[in-house]
Amino acid sequence: MNGAPMHAWIDGIGVIAPGLPDWACARAILRGERIFEIAPSVLPKPDLLPTAERRRASRVVKLSLGLGLQAVKQANADAATLATVFAASGADGHNCHALCEQLASDDRQISPTRFHNSVHNAAAGYWGIATHSMAPCQVIAAFDASFGAGLLDALAQVMTGGQPVLLVAYDSEYPQPLHARRDTPDCGGVALLLSPQRSAVSQASFTLVPCTQSADTMTDAALEGLRLQIPALRALPLLERLARRQTGSVVLDYLSSMQLRLDVHPC
Repeated sequence: MNGAPMHAWIDGIGVIAPGLPDWACARAILRGERIFEIAPSVLPKPDLLPTAERRRASRVVKLSLGLGLQAVKQANADAATLATVFAASGADGHNCHALCEQLASDDRQISPTRFHNSVHNAAAGYWGIATHSMAPCQVIAAFDASFGAGLLDALAQVMTGGQPVLLVAYDSEYPQPLHARRDTPDCGGVALLLSPQRSAVSQASFTLVPCTQSADTMTDAALEGLRLQIPALRALPLLERLARRQTGSVVLDYLSSMQLRLDVHPC
């Protein structure tokens, strides 16, 4: 399988997941400096949102804002100027559950707040409100391949536009009975601020090519469980290499017929 290599620098990283409240904590765990213990995802308050929107903010909105702002702050970037790619395997699981309950009841009048939070690009819309961004934004869903699809889209923009792009990949849990069909245990995700050139804050560079090799897995069983159950955390093997500052290749899950190999070079 042939494909033109794609290249970028990583200037900022954000992580929120069960037992991984931020990149600093995740980095220590992935380095083996701290023991990983599963705990509910800790979602930051969406303080940048106006009061009305803050009241309406769902778990997915809090998650995606928290992820993106982590990466932006780490890179000392201006969120309002950044093109963005939001990637998720689904929308808001709890809101979807509430809508299904409402439609199955005698009162089928859907509230406007429920409705506008149900669309797949809701998180991106709240990001624009919070950061006052008018920059281009893409919103992608590719089921379990959503992180890979988002990464490819963000990389393509970096290479063709010559400007930084913020990738925010996130997923939400579903209550029962939907949980029986989609057993994501909690919400979680990753943000990467990608740049076309090295800067003073760059943490690593990488080159991406498609491949047919098997995807890398996590040696820690609990972390491997998160990698498999939360699609956005297909990024964990990459994050581990970044945390350990190891030069080398990592293969990430994408499609059944194609994986993504990243050749990583820490700064």
